[in-house]
Amino acid sequence: MTNKFEALCNLRSLLRSMERDLGLEDLSNAELDVFLAAQSYCQDTDTIVTSNQLRTHQLVSDFPPATYHRALRALVERGFLRKADGAKTKSYMLTER
Repeated sequence: MTNKFEALCNLRSLLRSMERDLGLEDLSNAELDVFLAAQSYCQDTDTIVTSNQLRTHQLVSDFPPATYHRALRALVERGFLRKADGAKTKSYMLTER
């Protein structure tokens, strides 16, 4: 059992290191999960992802609605996502990082 915890600790350390390298270390867990969900749908900064797609992604689907909306709003305010130009509301795009 100890080996599993040691492996989990090493994996968590690797993930934290990658998050730092990508400039994501200041995101809350909810913000990080919403951002990663957006990344999984968007191949580039021209791809539009809808709020419904994000909301139903496995990383986000268990969030209470208020947590999801707070995280999404924070990502837009911090420049990780932007509202899609000319698209209907609740459509987002990645920003260049």
